[in-house]
Amino acid sequence: MPRPAITIAVRAARAAGNVILRYQNRVEGLAVVEKQRMDFTSEVDRLAEAEIIREIRRAYPDHGILAEESGEVAKGRQTWVIDPLDGTHNYLRGIPHCCVSIALLERGEPVIGVIFDPLRNDLFIAGKGDGAFVNDRRIRVSKREGLPGAMLATGFPWRQRAHLDVQLNMVRAMLTEAEDLRRSGSAALDLAYVACGRFDGYFEIGLKPWDLAAGCLLVREAGGRYSDFAGREGLPASGNVVAGNLAVSKALVDTIKPLAPPALLRA
Repeated sequence: MPRPAITIAVRAARAAGNVILRYQNRVEGLAVVEKQRMDFTSEVDRLAEAEIIREIRRAYPDHGILAEESGEVAKGRQTWVIDPLDGTHNYLRGIPHCCVSIALLERGEPVIGVIFDPLRNDLFIAGKGDGAFVNDRRIRVSKREGLPGAMLATGFPWRQRAHLDVQLNMVRAMLTEAEDLRRSGSAALDLAYVACGRFDGYFEIGLKPWDLAAGCLLVREAGGRYSDFAGREGLPASGNVVAGNLAVSKALVDTIKPLAPPALLRA
C-alpha cells in the first residue's frame, strides 16, 4: 500500500507501541489520572500520544489533529484522529488486550486507518479503495449469513450506564440466535476483529471518533458495513455504531431498532 500517509501512520503507531511495551511490566508505578468517574488515563497514554503527534507533525504540519488525551490540537480539511492506547483499563490491570488507533479523515470520512496491537504485533491497515490487511495479509469480513451462530462483540462504557437496561435487552435478543458475545475492552480491536472475521458483528453505544474511525474503515475495506443504530451509513455522530458483513450488520440493526429509544436512533 504505497500511500505515504500510511507509511507515516504505521511509523507513528509503532513508535506509540514501543512506549506501551516499555512500560508494560511497570504499570504499578505509573502516574494515573481519573479524568472523569471511571475514566482513567496514564502517563503511557500521554507519552504514546506525543510520539504519534510528533511523527504526524513532522510529515504533515498543516493537517488537523484530534487526539483523545490532548483534544483538538489543530483543525484542517484533513484531520488525524488518534487513540494512543485503546484499552487503557486492560493495560493498567495487566490484561494483554489493547492497541494504538490512528485514522486520517478527509471531510469527516476515514481514508486511512491503522490499528496496531503491540502485544501481539498485529498491524491492521486500511486505505480507502485499497482494501484491508493484517500483517500484509488481505482480510475479509466473515461469511456469516445472519445472527444464527454469530460471534458478536460489544462494550458497556461507563458513560452510557443510563442505557444499560436497553443494552442488556439488546444483548438478550441477540443471544436468542447468536452463538456468543464478547466484551474485550477495546472498541478499536473489536472493529479490527470484525474486519478480519474473528468476530461476525459488533455494536456499542456512545463511542468517540478516536474509538471508531480506523476500525470502521477496516470493516468497510474488508467488505463489510458500518452504520448507526438506525442503519444510516457513515461515521455516526452519536457514537452508536453497528458493524459487520452486510447480512450481520442488517440483522443487528433490525434487532436494535425496535428496542432502542428515540435518543439512541438520532443521527
